[in-house]
Amino acid sequence: MKYQTYLIDLDGTMYRGKDKIPEAKVFIDNLNAKGIDYYFLTNNTTKTPQQVADNLTNNHQITATAEQVITPSLATAAYVKNMFDDDTKNHSAYVVGEYGLKSAVFETGIKLNETDPDVVIVGLDYDVTYHKFELATLAIKRGALFIGTNADTNLPNERGLVPGAGSVISLVETSTQQRAKYIGKPERDIMDFAAKAKNFDPKTAIMVGDNYNTDIKCGINAGVDTLLVYTGVSTHEDIAAQEIKPTHEVESLDQWDV
Repeated sequence: MKYQTYLIDLDGTMYRGKDKIPEAKVFIDNLNAKGIDYYFLTNNTTKTPQQVADNLTNNHQITATAEQVITPSLATAAYVKNMFDDDTKNHSAYVVGEYGLKSAVFETGIKLNETDPDVVIVGLDYDVTYHKFELATLAIKRGALFIGTNADTNLPNERGLVPGAGSVISLVETSTQQRAKYIGKPERDIMDFAAKAKNFDPKTAIMVGDNYNTDIKCGINAGVDTLLVYTGVSTHEDIAAQEIKPTHEVESLDQWDV
């Protein structure tokens, strides 16, 4: 089957931290040459779509625009807007996370509230502190809805597998004894958001990624075909142990015929 839309992971698929994956550029060049639509469906909430696109273009020579970048930050903001029927100006949130998440959430018009917000949103935060955990925990205990951007326990970069957003969120889950409502991969929420925002048919799309537990499960949960590439997190042993396999598997993306 020739797919009309590609949803592509970043860390471990397009690059590894600051390190390039040469086959990734070849893959994107092939999509461009054939005029096939593609979007970068990342669990990275620390950067804005423009920052993500600039990193791809300037540091990895991979053609990208901000409009091609889909993050849990954008999906979370849309989820909150829908939850409050677009009446965000009369609601408030406390956010643990970086600028990419905060900018998307507060651009909806929702107000910052550290004491008794309607919702607490937790993502990856490079400067997370006990005080932030404390505020989040107390607010959730008072009744705030608890949203986690994504459950990634680790992220692959040039140094290895470093802590991801899921590691931060799990601390709040432990302190509140509540599980977050997750938005990013592997939840289908982010795929549903992507399909609506970019107006593509999930039946003719494919999810491409290196991590079975996030990228591939996201496709499985949303009924979208999947392509696992062995350049990041998941190993052959990992996949052999899975009952539901990826639709396709390749060692590197230059082996895939778009």
